[in-house]
Amino acid sequence: MEEKKRVMKTVDDSRTEQVHLIMHQHLNAGGRLFGGMLMQWVDEVSGVVAMRHCGTYRVTTAAVDNLQFKEPVYEGEILVMIGYVTYVGNTSMEVEIDSYVERSDGMRYMVNRAFSVMVAVNEKERPTPIPGLLIRTEAEKGRHEAALLRREMRKERRDAGF
Repeated sequence: MEEKKRVMKTVDDSRTEQVHLIMHQHLNAGGRLFGGMLMQWVDEVSGVVAMRHCGTYRVTTAAVDNLQFKEPVYEGEILVMIGYVTYVGNTSMEVEIDSYVERSDGMRYMVNRAFSVMVAVNEKERPTPIPGLLIRTEAEKGRHEAALLRREMRKERRDAGF
């Protein structure tokens, strides 16, 4: 029986950048970016990265880690979100989403770094195999190794009932 060779993709094949002009409807009562809005955008960027990596729109969010505001974002500022795959299993992947506020001086300041676990599913909503991940740079290798540690921590929490 002939074994089918797994399709492989690079981090750059699915890298996604999304830019938002922060407007009044994106703000909370304190005049800063509403956390729920950031969460929505994190999920959207994760989904696009996963769709590009898998070659299908049939992906779903299994988990999201880390939604902490490191820097406020105000009306009229620009939010830049960059997402890329850091780890790939058989049917799931981890996507890192880095969010920055770009201020009028042109500098970018880290707002948040989130990690989403995305799963590809078939038409019956069951997990389905996805392409592997080619690691090409030292930075990608470092992010991949960190993703392996986060994967183990998630497994330990899941096994402990959390």
